[in-house]
Amino acid sequence: MVSFVKSVTFDCSSPLQIATFWAAVLGSNVDEDSTEQRAWVEPAGWGGPTLWFQRVAEEKVAKNRQHFDLRAVGSVRAEVQRLISLGAAVLGEHGELVVMADPEGNEFCVEA
Repeated sequence: MVSFVKSVTFDCSSPLQIATFWAAVLGSNVDEDSTEQRAWVEPAGWGGPTLWFQRVAEEKVAKNRQHFDLRAVGSVRAEVQRLISLGAAVLGEHGELVVMADPEGNEFCVEA
C-alpha cells in the first residue's frame, strides 16, 4: 500500500487572502466554506493536492524548507508580471528561473 498527497498546508496570518492569491495563480477558486481561520483551494481540473491555509499566530521567520516550482505555460516574463499584479514579489533571478514570494513571503519559483 502507498500514500498520496491529499493537501499541502500553509501556516499563515490571513488564510482568505493567501488562498485568494493561490487560487488566482492556479486558475482555481477559493472553496465557498472557507473562513478567516481556514481556507482551501481545490486543484483546477488537472488533479493534484488541495491547498489548505490555516491561521497561526506565529509569523514566518526563515526561508521555506519546501516550495512550489511553477511552470509558465507561456512566457516566463509575462507570467512573472501577472504574478506581481496578483501581489507576488520577485526575490531573485537565475537565468530562466525566477524566485518569487507570495503576499506573506512564502517562496516559490517560476520557470519555463
